[in-house]
Amino acid sequence: MIKLQTLIFDVDGTLADTERDGHRVAFNRAFAEAGLDWDWSVELYGELLDVAGGKERIRFYLTQYRPDFKPPTDLDGFIANLHAAKTKYYQQLVATGAIPLRPGVKRLLKEAKEQGMRLAIATTAALPNVTALLEHTLGSDSPSWFEVIAAGDIVPAKKPAPDIYQYVLKEMSLEAQDCLAIEDSLHGLLASSQVGLKTIVTVNDYTKNQDFSSAILVLNHLGEPNQPFSVIAGDVKEASYLDMALVHRLHAS
Repeated sequence: MIKLQTLIFDVDGTLADTERDGHRVAFNRAFAEAGLDWDWSVELYGELLDVAGGKERIRFYLTQYRPDFKPPTDLDGFIANLHAAKTKYYQQLVATGAIPLRPGVKRLLKEAKEQGMRLAIATTAALPNVTALLEHTLGSDSPSWFEVIAAGDIVPAKKPAPDIYQYVLKEMSLEAQDCLAIEDSLHGLLASSQVGLKTIVTVNDYTKNQDFSSAILVLNHLGEPNQPFSVIAGDVKEASYLDMALVHRLHAS
C-alpha cells in the first residue's frame, strides 16, 4: 500500500473565503486609489475568476469589459502597479481579521502537523498575500509549517495548467501517489488531476456549480465536530468532518 506523505493545499477559496470579501474589495480600493471608475461587483468578479492570477484578471477585464480604455504606454507597468496596490489593501483586510479560515481548516492542519505529515501550498495567489493570511489566522510561525509554498509567478503558467503542482512535487522529491491535494475550484482540480494527484474539493459560492467529477470527495467545507460537512459527492461512511483518519482512507481507496 502506498503511504500518504504530504497534503498540498490551495489557498484562495480553500483555506479561506478570500475572493468575494477580500481580493474583490482590495481590487476596487486599488482602482479608486488610481482614480479609475472601475467597480467589480460580486457577480462580475465571479466571471473574472475564470482567469487565474490577479494581473491576468486586470488585463482580461481591460480587453473584454473596457475596450474604450486608453492604456498607458507601459501597460505591463500600469497593471503591476495596480496589482501592488491591491496586494497592499488585501493585506490590510487580512490584518483586521476580516477573512477567517473556513471550517475545519485550522483543525486539519494542526492534526496533520502533529502526525508529522509534510505540508505544502500550491496557489496562484501572490506570496505576500499567502503569508499574510497564514500569519493572521494561524500565527506568526505558521508559514514554516509548510515545506514548500509555491505561489504567484513562481511558474509561468497558472492553474488550470499543472505547472504549480509539478513544481511542488519536484521541490519535495515526491511522486503524485505520495500526496493528496485539497482544492476549491475546477481550475485547481484540473491542475492537480493532470499530475495524477488525488484531490478533495471543498466548494464555495463561486465554485459550487462546477464539474468536480474527477475529485475523490466534494464537500461544502471540511467540517468540525460541532459543524458537520455536507457531502456533495463521495463516500465518507459515518464521518461528519474531515480528519486525518478519513484523509488516509480516501487516499488508500
